[in-house]
Amino acid sequence: MKAQMPIDFWFDFSSPYGYLMSEKIDALAARYGRAVRWHPILLGVIFQATGARPPVDGASSRASYMHNDFHRSARHMGIPYKPPSRFPLPTQHAARAFYWLQEQDAVLARQFAHAVYRAFFVDDRDISSPDTVLDIAARLGIDRAALAAALQDAALKARLKDACDQALALGVFGSPHVIIDGEPFFGADRLPQIERWLESGGF
Repeated sequence: MKAQMPIDFWFDFSSPYGYLMSEKIDALAARYGRAVRWHPILLGVIFQATGARPPVDGASSRASYMHNDFHRSARHMGIPYKPPSRFPLPTQHAARAFYWLQEQDAVLARQFAHAVYRAFFVDDRDISSPDTVLDIAARLGIDRAALAAALQDAALKARLKDACDQALALGVFGSPHVIIDGEPFFGADRLPQIERWLESGGF
């Protein structure tokens, strides 16, 4: 039997819809025998490269709609959500920490990613702070001092830059961006289409 290709999940830790997707994508993929590869990126880098603007930029009617939709989407999906008091935030420290952990323990890296997302979108913690990232990691039993040193490493910074470059090369323009068998799906509201794709083998 031919092995099924993994699903690629591109996201920024400051993305509300990325958070919603993160709570669902693994279980959905597992039902169809698929693994998921998680790729944190920086939306600031993506937007700068593509010329796009954040959807909640300013006090526009679109921004007001999006904030309401974050709440509605979370309720619809049965996922806890509390709007953070500062939004969006830079997330390079959390993303770098994820890639450092992934090299050692992919399962632990996934647990860390969930903890970061929930810290921001449920507990209103400042995940832009290196200390907050280290606190989250330490609660999972991760060596705080070792991670703190790693976050300053040039190679780890380059790893995140490479991930952003790879995302751009693949046509990723926002978060969440899921790619299955070469087919891109953008947004947490694409979960029903993703499920049908997995169930049918494409349509």
